[in-house]
Amino acid sequence: MLRLAIVDDEEIVCKRLSQTLAREGFEVEAFMMARSFLERMVQQPFDIVFLDMRLPDLDGLEVLSRIKSLRQETEVIIVTGHGTVETAIDAIRNGAYHYITKPVNLNEIRLLAKQVQDRISMRLENIRLREALKGDSGLTSIIGNSPAIQNLFSMVRKVAPVDCNVLVQGGSGTGKALVARAIHQLSPKHDYPFVAFNCGGFTDELISSELFGHERGAFTGATATKVGLLEAAAGGTVFLDEIGEMPLPMQVKLLHVIQERQIRRVGGTTPIDLNIRVIAATNKDLKHEVEHGNFREDLYFRLNVVSISLPHLAERREDIPLLIRHFMEKYSLAFHKQVTGIHPQAMQILANYSYPGNVRELENIIERAVALTEGEEIHARDLPGDLQQLEFDTMEGDGLPTLEEMERRYIIKVLEKTGYNKGMTAQILDIPRTTLWRKLKQYGVE
Repeated sequence: MLRLAIVDDEEIVCKRLSQTLAREGFEVEAFMMARSFLERMVQQPFDIVFLDMRLPDLDGLEVLSRIKSLRQETEVIIVTGHGTVETAIDAIRNGAYHYITKPVNLNEIRLLAKQVQDRISMRLENIRLREALKGDSGLTSIIGNSPAIQNLFSMVRKVAPVDCNVLVQGGSGTGKALVARAIHQLSPKHDYPFVAFNCGGFTDELISSELFGHERGAFTGATATKVGLLEAAAGGTVFLDEIGEMPLPMQVKLLHVIQERQIRRVGGTTPIDLNIRVIAATNKDLKHEVEHGNFREDLYFRLNVVSISLPHLAERREDIPLLIRHFMEKYSLAFHKQVTGIHPQAMQILANYSYPGNVRELENIIERAVALTEGEEIHARDLPGDLQQLEFDTMEGDGLPTLEEMERRYIIKVLEKTGYNKGMTAQILDIPRTTLWRKLKQYGVE
């Protein structure tokens, strides 16, 4: 149960909020003085604080600063009068989650408390996952808690200690390279090299030179001996990405390497023994490619000792919030920004999107959003235009509605999402309440 504090010098506010939030399942304590609250905060920290900006003994901004110094994870919601809204905005810049104005609306309070509860739950789940994976250092880069990802973790743990070849199959952007690295990190070969090579878009000669190396004078321009990637991976793992793109002549040579555990450099005569593990990856159906003569059947069976299939992101939607949080943290650090939240409207759009580019596409979307957002929260306006359009495409109705009809539908949709909380609806729409009331009257919405 989350611990929640109400800090307000009005006894009636403390009583109303305490009763409302206790019914929502929170452990609630109320304080009318800042110093008594801070003393209690030291003894037993709170997860959520509703903080009045004007208190008899301390300024609200100072109390916010002390809360964050005691426990950075505590989420603070500012309660303010109309005359101190500018100060409340300053509080948001200094780490507060949100602010509400007096007189307080109990439905708005419930909705905000639920949003913060979900935010805390997501953060705790992230921490739990990272702790659970500490013993599996190779898996920490794979984010998710869905049944599909848990099955993937189980398969990786099983196959990693066994020195056999592995075929990783999955669509573009599903994380095949991450899985290959995880297998290597969890294997007895983890102290030896992990060498990756993309088999697509190269000629036979270039692939031979890169994989096998060459002797000095083997061909024009070979002015020095070059060690190939297979030889450089001695004792470790070779990851062959896009194996389905490898030309047939090179498939014959790779088959020989896997069977004989030996290579010869281009232009060389002395065989070189190899002790390597091969992990291959493809977004193609290799069995289909074999049937159509595009991939050697004998090589397919040599590579496919153990097969791991990766799910599309659309098949594990419950992982989307965790991935969003991970990428927000990653690009906030990269761009020297403090983007810590995502608006419910933006989260809904991202949760409903189909992701043809899988996790890689989601990462690109969040990278763009973190770069563009002007605050600490990603909004729908920070997402690509085609994703923003999804919110409108899902609305009911045939034909092309007028702009006025589109606006009416959208306002009703937001009202429904907020439980007809007009204050929260106005905030999401980014318009004054008076403007919202006028539009509701114009459109005949009660």
